Amino acid sequence: MKPYQGSDGDSGIEAYECGPGWIAVRFRHGGTYRYDARHPGTGHVLEMQRLAAAGDGLNTYINRHVRGDYAGREALDP
Repeated sequence: MKPYQGSDGDSGIEAYECGPGWIAVRFRHGGTYRYDARHPGTGHVLEMQRLAAAGDGLNTYINRHVRGDYAGREALDP
């Protein structure tokens, strides 16, 4: 995964990884979530990939537009 460089330095996102039609986002507190064409949909995934690469706005976008609509979740290690 690539480290996420949030512009404010205080993002809840630690890292991300992208592939064709999907993005995985690792949150500082809460595990890793995968988003794809089915959940939350291609348009959201493309925007999330763009924001991740730009290092700005990904956490806000997820909170405002996606929330719990994810394809899968990997919990934090105990």
